[in-house]
Amino acid sequence: MISDGKKFMWDGQLYDNREEASRAGESYQGDNFEIRMVEEGGKFLVYSRRTVKETVVTA
Repeated sequence: MISDGKKFMWDGQLYDNREEASRAGESYQGDNFEIRMVEEGGKFLVYSRRTVKETVVTA
């Protein structure tokens, strides 16, 4: 999924309610992932992408 020009990957799980999806999303955020939740057909999907904290350049 593309959101705000950024690529997000689906975690492969269908969640029955927003609370379950939110708990999964919080665990991803704790591991430095940016998340998006989407409702489709009464199910909730969680998409994530790794956020870059710093870039190390070696010469």
